[in-house]
Amino acid sequence: MTKAPADFRYGQPPQSKRDAADYVPNLNTLVPARSSEMREVVERFALDREALLRFYDVPRSHLQLSRLKSFYRAWQKSLEEIAYDDLSVGGRIDWHLLKSKIKYLLALVERDEKNNSEIADLLPIIEDVATLQANRRQFEPLDASATALSLTEMHRKLTKTTAESAEAGTAKRSVAQRAANRIADLKNVLDDWFKFYDGYDPYFSWWNRTPYASLITALDNYHRFLRETLVGAKPGEDEPIIGDPIGREGLAVDLEHEMIPYTPSELINTAEQELAWCMEEWKRAARDMGLGTNWKAALSRTMNDHLAPGQQPLLIASQAYEAVDYITKRGLLTVPPLAIDIWRMAMMTPEAQKTNPFFLGGEQIRVSFPTDSMGHNDKVSSLRANNIHLARATVQHELIPGHHLQMFSRERFNPHRKAFDTPFWIEGWALWWEFLLWDLGFPVTPENRAGMLFWRTHRSARIIFSLNFHIGEWSPEECIEFLVETVGHDRHTATGEVRRSFNGNYPPLYQAAYMIGAIQIRALHRELVAVGRMPLKEFHDSIIAGNLMPIEMVRANLSGTLLPRDYQTNWKFCGESP
Repeated sequence: MTKAPADFRYGQPPQSKRDAADYVPNLNTLVPARSSEMREVVERFALDREALLRFYDVPRSHLQLSRLKSFYRAWQKSLEEIAYDDLSVGGRIDWHLLKSKIKYLLALVERDEKNNSEIADLLPIIEDVATLQANRRQFEPLDASATALSLTEMHRKLTKTTAESAEAGTAKRSVAQRAANRIADLKNVLDDWFKFYDGYDPYFSWWNRTPYASLITALDNYHRFLRETLVGAKPGEDEPIIGDPIGREGLAVDLEHEMIPYTPSELINTAEQELAWCMEEWKRAARDMGLGTNWKAALSRTMNDHLAPGQQPLLIASQAYEAVDYITKRGLLTVPPLAIDIWRMAMMTPEAQKTNPFFLGGEQIRVSFPTDSMGHNDKVSSLRANNIHLARATVQHELIPGHHLQMFSRERFNPHRKAFDTPFWIEGWALWWEFLLWDLGFPVTPENRAGMLFWRTHRSARIIFSLNFHIGEWSPEECIEFLVETVGHDRHTATGEVRRSFNGNYPPLYQAAYMIGAIQIRALHRELVAVGRMPLKEFHDSIIAGNLMPIEMVRANLSGTLLPRDYQTNWKFCGESP
């Protein structure tokens, strides 16, 4: 088993020994030219939208959605009145980004309205709760006996719905799960509403304490009924993987917003080409290990090269500093000393590892590794999944030059573009560095290469299984089996990956965004860097300083393109070999 080197910081000083002057950038280079005339417009839209969401805080209620719809349409009209021809390259990019964002948010309102209609019979009290909160927020006079009656009526509706649903037993599992997930939101809003009056208005407390407590109990019981009877969750067992596929039409809307001019089937085909490249490289790695072309044996050897329990933190720290040393010595990217010094580490709980069997990153890297409370099989799976080589291949993805540096930079360069959050920029950038480091020879041993290949195979597979699920072709069970057989996952990590993809808070295109975003940056690199139009370091610094946006807009930004007002997505970036 490999140990961290004695100089695990690779020459970087301990944080407390760094000269604080190193944290101050050259202020002469921090000029506003990197921003755009639309910055305040974008910031105003984002802030005003957030204010409305705080006021109408029953998520996806009719009150919230109707107010948002009117707000978005008013912004659409006003945006068209801007003197577009006077805008700079950055201003035009922001105009198109905001236009696309508003169009997509309106589409999401329509999606939420459709979803609401599907759960209306299962959760008939959403608007009742929203009305109570809206009346409070708008300072309507309170009639304590009337609100007590309203709470009692909500309790009656839930009791009636439970009986009818138990008798019918035909609710679609994904719809039942959607309804169950909404109950926590309703309870939070009811808690906020009740505590505002309780104890301050004695008549309110006298009338409402008992019906409120009864309603909360009814919501808890109904949540249990939905999960156990309709969804099929068993007490004491892991959450079943249900998911909520959005279909081809839903994916088309999301792809248009992300400026991806391809169909799901075309993207799946691209992923299969990437997967074929990975398989050839797997055979080469296996041969170099003396294992013939048995790639699964090569993966097994790689996964069994892990540290003992308790030794992982120092290894992760060493791998993080190794990546910084590698990219800075080669002048691949500007890395501020403050970014090097402020990242932190935390250990992931056993519960969190059920949906995140590998570690997560950002300013704080969360490390997955076995704990003493896990069962034996889960301990072994966690050790294998978080082995030395898979970790070495992805620490830089999570920290520097990946997610931590992205998060550090997006607060400092063009911060208004945080409104244009996209996983194709976030995950595509981090995976692009895995592409580049592979090409530059960062993996030294066959096991190092196998560690990187596992992730590259995994990201190709993510496109295939997630899109097939959302177009209704594959079940969650088929997705798990695909990851086991095609990527080489243990069933434990395959199950966690699929649960994370479909039961979590990730949007439908998130899992496809890793590989597709990286392919886009690879294509852009070939357009600009490989032909000598832009130095590599400037290429990377410009992407990170441009901040969040679809990669097609990164292309316009780096090439200095003055987009026409009627610009439509048209960049065909797929087709080139890996």
